[in-house]
Amino acid sequence: MNETGSKWYVYKATIVAAVGGLLFGYDTAVVAGAIGFIEKLYDLSPAMKGWVASCALIGCIVGAMFAGVLSDKFGRKKLLIAAGIMFAVSSAGIFIPLDLNWFVFFRLIGGLGIGTASMVAPMYIAEIAPADIRGRLVSVNQLGIVSGILLIYFVNASIAGWHDEAWNITTGWRYMFGSGVIPSVIFLIMLFFVPESPRWLASKEKWNEAGYILTKVNGQQKAQQELSEIKETLNIERGSFSEIFKPGVRKALLIGVVLCIFSQVTGINAIMYYAPEIFKSTGDATSSALMQTVLVGIINVLFTLVAIKYVDNWGRRALLLAGSAGMAICLAIVGGAFYFDMAKGYLVLIAILAYIAFFAVSLGPLAFVVIAEIFSNRNRGKAMSVAIFALWIFVYVVSQSFPMLLSAIGSAYTFWIYMVMSVLSFFFVLKLIPETKGKSLEEIEKYFMHAEDKAANILLK
Repeated sequence: MNETGSKWYVYKATIVAAVGGLLFGYDTAVVAGAIGFIEKLYDLSPAMKGWVASCALIGCIVGAMFAGVLSDKFGRKKLLIAAGIMFAVSSAGIFIPLDLNWFVFFRLIGGLGIGTASMVAPMYIAEIAPADIRGRLVSVNQLGIVSGILLIYFVNASIAGWHDEAWNITTGWRYMFGSGVIPSVIFLIMLFFVPESPRWLASKEKWNEAGYILTKVNGQQKAQQELSEIKETLNIERGSFSEIFKPGVRKALLIGVVLCIFSQVTGINAIMYYAPEIFKSTGDATSSALMQTVLVGIINVLFTLVAIKYVDNWGRRALLLAGSAGMAICLAIVGGAFYFDMAKGYLVLIAILAYIAFFAVSLGPLAFVVIAEIFSNRNRGKAMSVAIFALWIFVYVVSQSFPMLLSAIGSAYTFWIYMVMSVLSFFFVLKLIPETKGKSLEEIEKYFMHAEDKAANILLK
């Protein structure tokens, strides 16, 4: 009889799901090393450069829009398999030397996979993880994302060094995209060795299978308690799409959507997608800019590890507040460096690295942690789809607008816009986001069901 549960069973499922996050990061950031070469090959205008860099995001938006409904129907695991297939098809298609229209087509397919994985992977981890380490495990998905970003930065820098710039402009950037086939295949193989989400199984009334997985995770006594709570919450929910806009769910939806928006309008993907171009604008050569971009990726990984270590001790709110404040200060410095013509040297690099560090301990992992926690069992798929849909809309807006803003108002004011957004993020967290550490998903659900009753605030204090 299993009385304590198996941490390794949970860790294995988390690691596999986080490889989906790795592909998410790998496939979104690959364009950072390639965009300069594509721009020269096709002589792109600022608007077209923004479109080529961000066209995958249209696929992300569509993928996020439908992933919730599809994962509710077919299961979290099957959607992760579909995402892995789309990653592989996209990478292989761009490797083939076709024209720019075909590039956009295969990037859209990759975007569908990214949008799907970005929603389903953290949801899957949250639904299988024990409450006391759930924040840490969902943050592992973000570790997968930033590890994927770091990995592709190394791959891009390596491929760019194979031959001269002329080869990179005609051919090298295709190898950068094509390399994504390898992690995609690894991900697909690993998915065959993890279980389905127990809460999804329960929603389909597969109680024995759900109970078996929960027992493996938590031990028999705790599993029976959780199964009873899941049955109770499923019985009181209707589960229609309109349910997510009703009192009790509506507040959680507002928090999830706005937090996802802030995770993007504070400028992270402007830096992640265009980091080499930003560093070139400070006077660095292409090779130096690419290596500084690798440093950005290393800092991202290291401070995501800090978030994983402390999120279940310090809580979500403390890290989100500290991160938003730190990001605002760093962006003020970056904007000031460009405004006062002090961008040459190391000031911009240091400020950007500090900004990445603050993002990596806060909005980076914790936006996904919070939205994976605050929605009810029956509505989690649909509500997370709406939140991630909003996230990808604003990833697209930021990525498309960044080169245009640089051209129209300059670097200083562009970074100061992101600074203002970071300040607003701080006050949003301060006023509206409750602490959820250590609570079961069912306890958090009950909090939001009674959120209009002030006495219910005791639940999360």
